[in-house]
Amino acid sequence: MKPNTFSADFKTQVALEAVSEHVTMTDLAQKYELHPNRIGAWKQEFLVHTAEVFKPAGKQDQQKGNEAQIEQLYRKIGQLQIETDFLKKMLS
Repeated sequence: MKPNTFSADFKTQVALEAVSEHVTMTDLAQKYELHPNRIGAWKQEFLVHTAEVFKPAGKQDQQKGNEAQIEQLYRKIGQLQIETDFLKKMLS
């Protein structure tokens, strides 16, 4: 498989097995035909982001709302810049 073709579910499954430490990284690597470093990276990423599961939903929703608002503002800035450039050309 190519590096970016692994599903989130597959990565989670492998990371959970790595976290459980019932099987060595070498055995996991052989089982899933992956490099141990990749499994270690997925395990580390999993451990870093697991705390997000327990954050209040409101904070996650608020962050998504902020990101959407920022994206909308960037679109508006781009639109205004185009209009400004057009008007400058018309007045020149």
